[in-house]
Amino acid sequence: MSDPDLIRVNDLLINVLLHSGSRWPPKGTKPTAQPILVSLAIPHDIKATAMSDDLSKSINYSTLASNLRTFLSPKSTSDEKPAFEFLEQILFRSFDMLLSPEPPSAPRLSGAHLKVVQLKPPLHCKTLVVECEAITGTDKAWNLTKFLHRIEDLECQTIIGVNPAERLEKQLVRINISIDTSNSSKHSLDYRALIRRLYERVESTSYLTLEALASFIAFEALQHLHSAGGFDWDPKVCVKAAKPCALVYADSSEVEISRRFEDYVPEETFNQPVSDEVHTAAIALGSNVGDSFQNIELAMRLLEAPLEVMKDSVFPENTFLSVVDTSFLYQSTPMYVVDQPPFLNCACLIETNISPANLLQLVKKIEEVVGRQPSFRNGPRAIDLDIVLYDHSIIDTRLLIERQTLDNLKGHLVVPHPRITEREFVLRPLFDMIPDYIHPSFHKTIGTLLKELLSVSTDPPMDRVIQFPRYPTHSSSILPGVDPVPSTLTHWKYNSTTPRRVPSNNKDRTRLMATLNATPDSFSDGSTHNTIPSALAYTHDAARARVDIMDIGGYSTRPGAAFVSTEEEINRVVPIVQAMRSEGDGEESQYIRDLPISVDTFRWEVVQKAVLAGANCINDVYAFTGPGNYPYPAFGEQKERTAEYMQKMKQTARKLAVPIILMHSRGDAGMNKDYSAYEYAQDGSVLEGVRIELGLKVDEIVKGKGGIRRWNIIVDPGIGFSKTVEGNLELLRQGTAVTADIIVGKGIASKRNPLASYPQLVGTSRKSFLGTILSNERGLSTQAKARAWATAAAVTCAVQQGALAVRVHDIHEMSDVVTIADALWR
Repeated sequence: MSDPDLIRVNDLLINVLLHSGSRWPPKGTKPTAQPILVSLAIPHDIKATAMSDDLSKSINYSTLASNLRTFLSPKSTSDEKPAFEFLEQILFRSFDMLLSPEPPSAPRLSGAHLKVVQLKPPLHCKTLVVECEAITGTDKAWNLTKFLHRIEDLECQTIIGVNPAERLEKQLVRINISIDTSNSSKHSLDYRALIRRLYERVESTSYLTLEALASFIAFEALQHLHSAGGFDWDPKVCVKAAKPCALVYADSSEVEISRRFEDYVPEETFNQPVSDEVHTAAIALGSNVGDSFQNIELAMRLLEAPLEVMKDSVFPENTFLSVVDTSFLYQSTPMYVVDQPPFLNCACLIETNISPANLLQLVKKIEEVVGRQPSFRNGPRAIDLDIVLYDHSIIDTRLLIERQTLDNLKGHLVVPHPRITEREFVLRPLFDMIPDYIHPSFHKTIGTLLKELLSVSTDPPMDRVIQFPRYPTHSSSILPGVDPVPSTLTHWKYNSTTPRRVPSNNKDRTRLMATLNATPDSFSDGSTHNTIPSALAYTHDAARARVDIMDIGGYSTRPGAAFVSTEEEINRVVPIVQAMRSEGDGEESQYIRDLPISVDTFRWEVVQKAVLAGANCINDVYAFTGPGNYPYPAFGEQKERTAEYMQKMKQTARKLAVPIILMHSRGDAGMNKDYSAYEYAQDGSVLEGVRIELGLKVDEIVKGKGGIRRWNIIVDPGIGFSKTVEGNLELLRQGTAVTADIIVGKGIASKRNPLASYPQLVGTSRKSFLGTILSNERGLSTQAKARAWATAAAVTCAVQQGALAVRVHDIHEMSDVVTIADALWR
């Protein structure tokens, strides 16, 4: 069948009255007079007219045009009829005239195609268009067969483009949108509200590509249609987004897409248990009932055992989930329902092939296994796991009509989490891991969203927390293949390094680490505490000084120290740990039994024996890379040895779930003092060397499959190890810069400081650089034990610079120093 003949009237200018206004909203209740263009196409067989050349056998388009003008225009300038509520009513009235003519004897048309163009539309766009087709039915009524709404040349200014220059200022983007309402019983559209929404949202974005911007515009338009309500169809939106300034020899570059709501839910990935792709998701965890530390660690371990947790599910054998990064651990005051205990909060990044729907099933099952009980909304809970991000997907499993409120989320998955922008306890952990991640709905980085929240929030500041597990432990495995999680001995709370909105009510204090060298050859106290009676005497002295942790070492790190076998090191350390945990009755003995113990070693065998005997922390001067760790990364056989140290220490520490102190060193403490490779750094080459070299190791330890929890890491700048006197002073003077959230490195290697925001342990006690200073300045030669006053000055500086803990030998004296320094600086 050939195409029908058409008779057209193009761009007929008519003045009409519209209650919806023109550029600006109407004032009062009177409609606004304005020009429109009406185009008309009528199917009509013109063969008879063509053969006879007789107009009476055709349709008189002049009469049609005149009738339309008369039918749509007010009779006079003072008349307010006819007036139209919205643009679409003009079409309906036109069809009434054309397809249901009065009197009945008038010629009856089979159908018509109409287009109405509003020449003075709401601000920011060139024109608005409604376009539709209708046919006459057997009952002499007309029926719509096609209905389109178009917004033409909506102009916005936004950051768009991949070139560096395009990231500096906004540029013009021209947008054309078409919305098909053919299958709906409702055809009116609030253009003004839609245009305002799109204009405001687009101008706040900063996409790299037109493809991403066009997809965002389509989604926003779809969201607006459903939030406006009344539509009973699955709408289709077509978007053209163009950059007029993109190409020198072309008018513009442009992307055109068509989208429905289903295009914004990864259906295949969502409905299948697992996919062939690896997906990245962020999960937020919180707890305020029971042993919250234990609950969170257990939930983390269960996450990595999906087949054991979901043993009766449809998860196939190739299902996997790996935690690849973690945040710090935070204590936060409850939101929404404030009459309950504080929460512990954190987040983790995972890599998995589990679909969003099945990941939701997994986290809910983990909540059940850990012991979450039914509670009122936002009430206390043993564990809470929320999927806050899944790749860059936007997912909402609720029916469209249910998406106007956040009160019906139970049992559904909404990603990104809809309350993410109002929750510091979610944003801050995400900021620890992915500060530059762009939120797929708000199109701002996590860092920007956190900054915006903090600028208006009046909530109390959040503190970070380090937990020390209790060993020996009597905990048992909750599921086969899942290592048991020890209960909590104690925890340290400390302030975030981020500037505070208001002063903290709970002043953080500097923690005191006592040094117990169970060696015959340590540089300052060798053979002093290397027997059980002398070691226990020292621990009682430490209890009276109210130290916070005891550091026990069985292998001296002084230059030239004798080699000690693994068995000998274990025999030196473990009996002292056991003796402390077996102390008798009395307040002082109880203090010793509950005093956290760190084991100063670089050997995983020593760690395992000591922790299972009762230690609670690892202090590794080589940061999991062994004594031959410089240069790092190593090459050849040395690379294999350092890799083995890293693997064994990570496996052991992760299984035991203990805090770890990682120190910067370059092999032998008296060598490798050249930091000239970092002379580009304005705040000091040694400082930069520590940030980059120790940061490299910390990243390898924390990130990736099998990584240590970020909240379990304490960093030590390694004062006295492979640094000159001036290098040591540089680290002391600028201690806060070691873990400052700044850019380090140069050129293409520059990046965020990998040590950003980690707590610090600083060890200056009795070290040789203090003696060198005294000798150079005063000609005073001192033995290690005679450097207490010099140590006091260095400890005060460490406190002022925000150290979490200081490692000392002279415990009573340094306890006084830290108390006064805290009063001055904290």
